Amino acid sequence: MSASLSKKRHFYWEAALSPRHGLKLAFLLFLCSLPAILSQENNDVTIIVKGSVTEAETDDNFVCATLDWWHLRSDLNHPYLVRAIEAFRPLRIRVGGSLQDQIKYGIGSLKFSCDPFTKMSGGLFGFSKGCLSIARWDALNLLFQKTGAIVTFGLNALYGRHQVQKGLWQGAWNSSNARDFIEYTISKGYPVDSWEFALQKVTFKTLLVAPGGFFDNQQWYAKLLEVSGPSVLNAMSHHVYNLGPGNDPRIVSKITDPKSLSWFADTFRNVQLTIQRHGPWSSAWVGEAGGAYNSGSRLVSNTFLNSFWNGIKYNTKVYCRQTLIGGNYGLLDTQTFIPNPDYYSALLWHRLMGKGVLSVDISGSPFLRAYAHCRKQKSGVTMLLINLSKSAAFTVTVRNDLNVDLAEGNGIQKDSSFIHGLKQTVSWIGKEASLDSHKREEYHLTAKDGNHLSRTMLLNGIPLQLNKNGEIPALNPLLVSVSSPILIAPLSIAFVAFPNFEARACA
Repeated sequence: MSASLSKKRHFYWEAALSPRHGLKLAFLLFLCSLPAILSQENNDVTIIVKGSVTEAETDDNFVCATLDWWHLRSDLNHPYLVRAIEAFRPLRIRVGGSLQDQIKYGIGSLKFSCDPFTKMSGGLFGFSKGCLSIARWDALNLLFQKTGAIVTFGLNALYGRHQVQKGLWQGAWNSSNARDFIEYTISKGYPVDSWEFALQKVTFKTLLVAPGGFFDNQQWYAKLLEVSGPSVLNAMSHHVYNLGPGNDPRIVSKITDPKSLSWFADTFRNVQLTIQRHGPWSSAWVGEAGGAYNSGSRLVSNTFLNSFWNGIKYNTKVYCRQTLIGGNYGLLDTQTFIPNPDYYSALLWHRLMGKGVLSVDISGSPFLRAYAHCRKQKSGVTMLLINLSKSAAFTVTVRNDLNVDLAEGNGIQKDSSFIHGLKQTVSWIGKEASLDSHKREEYHLTAKDGNHLSRTMLLNGIPLQLNKNGEIPALNPLLVSVSSPILIAPLSIAFVAFPNFEARACA
């Protein structure tokens, strides 16, 4: 290292110690990781973003989390829970899950005591049947109103039906208990945005979502749309557990295997085609997605590695993570309510990725996955870059398909050497950061100590932890010259926002 560079680093360190230079400290920590990045295998990749037209569109509130029935006895007033939901402003919460067809509602003509779920040997998923009391429903709505949550409620679709064999139920649905419950909800003014599975018309303005199962019979889903008819089913929901059972010892290798993650794209594509051909009035939702089923993997689902979930194309409007609380795959720890690593990746997606999905062309390794959206409620484009490789780093050049030969400094980088890019990257340190036409925002997510099974995620080198008041930490970006390349470390995730990217589809 030259003496001049050593002096500069010493100056940057002194400047970063000032409290008002928090962003500079973050960037310094990121710079400290550069020697490790450079010592890895490095690949140059060019990504062309097609900003002329969107190829798909999500809902404004794409990210959703399930509040599963067996955790509805949790402390709804816990400050960590409240603040975790508030940070999204709003978070869509799906009240339901595996036991929603085992629950009744303590209102109206119900002729037995209203008892909550209990553990029971031989019961569905090890639980008895249960009942949602009106007092608990009122308490839940206080939480929803306090945090600004958007509510999707999963109704019991098996009430009145009888089981004739495993997985097959027959008979007419007894809607009386659900109707009493819905009428009470309306009378209280509780703003339920959508009801899951209620396959009949109702007299109030809300969304109907169904069927909430695995998309394993395309003809059945097509028939569902045709029989229910136009404008009845607003969203067709399906479940995604593409990693298999939680006790599979190959889960780590599946998460980091591009082929393993890509094969499930056919399911999303087939859902989209089914809706286009048989029910174009409807839209696609992922009603439940936890990666691995059976409560997830005890050693993986609550760690940094579980953040490596796919971006979504194919007009999927809503993506409900299993779960907000509960199991190994909860966004929050079941006992402490402290956020797990993928809570923060979900929060960044919600804040940065708008609903317009843009097509990208990417050259090079399949281990680098790239997604582009219009920025959330702002001009420009946000990219999500996921490096699945344990050993290879990537130096990424981003170009606009409107003019792939844009000159440097106009928002998208033209090819340049890595050293030149690095000089451009560090040149702003020591000055007050300001977001102008020559800067982009970078949010680099890595694992603590390089351990991909760590339960602590780093944002630009700084651990993401609740502050002393239990508040969600600020998610501040690095401000980097647009004329420099983007450096993606092995097994890392980066959200990169280009405020001045010219994308006609995002205007």
